[in-house]
Amino acid sequence: MEMQLSIDQLHEFAAAFWQHVNEAKVFLFHGQMGAGKTTTITALCQYKGVKQAISSPTFSIINEYNFQEGGQSHKIYHIDLYRLKDLEEMVAAGVEDCIYSGEICFVEWPHKAPELFDENVIHVVISPIDEQTRSIKILTDKAFNAHSMAEQL
Repeated sequence: MEMQLSIDQLHEFAAAFWQHVNEAKVFLFHGQMGAGKTTTITALCQYKGVKQAISSPTFSIINEYNFQEGGQSHKIYHIDLYRLKDLEEMVAAGVEDCIYSGEICFVEWPHKAPELFDENVIHVVISPIDEQTRSIKILTDKAFNAHSMAEQL
């Protein structure tokens, strides 16, 4: 799935996203600083019904949000690996526990710890087109690896 959209189209994107990803739980967000990773995650959380303020977890490392679905309470973990130095620091911060919790996890800067993720992840690649427009690609792990290889050639 690939879309080009402006910020005012994020709600429509969120609806399409949740339909497209089915039962996936771990989402790895790729994009340069300022590409719109946190803004996109905010739209995805709001679509799920998160009522709390959604913000970048750059300093807290992990933000936890709650939503109701099917009459049950669920969590979303929003994780930012940008400031963490190594796998040991990530495990100590609780990142691994979140990833394998069975709850939804959004991870920014996942390239800092590829060994934490299995092949069941969904990659979200955000690329700026201009000030107001972004390209967002939703890829399985296999498709992401092929996409990455093609970009390196």
